[in-house]
Amino acid sequence: MYAFITLISGLLFGLGLAFSEMTNPAVVIGFLDIFGNWNPSLLIVMASAIAIGMIGYYIKRKSLKPLLTNVWQIPTARNIDAKLVIGSALFGIGWGLSGYCPGPGLTAMVNNPSEGFYFVIALIVGSSVHYFQTRITNK
Repeated sequence: MYAFITLISGLLFGLGLAFSEMTNPAVVIGFLDIFGNWNPSLLIVMASAIAIGMIGYYIKRKSLKPLLTNVWQIPTARNIDAKLVIGSALFGIGWGLSGYCPGPGLTAMVNNPSEGFYFVIALIVGSSVHYFQTRITNK
């Protein structure tokens, strides 16, 4: 059952990306270009995501345990450190330059393979660098 719900959640997420045009880098870059030809349409997407997140946290607060597992998996870290700030800045810069974040970037492998290939390679390299750097510093 858990795998089925995970599949349905992924499909809904993908449909939401496609419907909102988050898979189109021109729309995303247009949204980020606030001093140029700004496209505010993704504000609705953000507001919808925030509303759904708020509903999720409300349900979590009212429930003792989740439906499909034994414990809630909510991040507990609250500190803002250099790693968080630098990582967020790198993510934002990459998103702004390419118009892709990880979910839509993977769809680009089908929609726009020439761009998608480079994005996914960069995603894998960046994730690998972080993984190995973390393993080295935690020894």
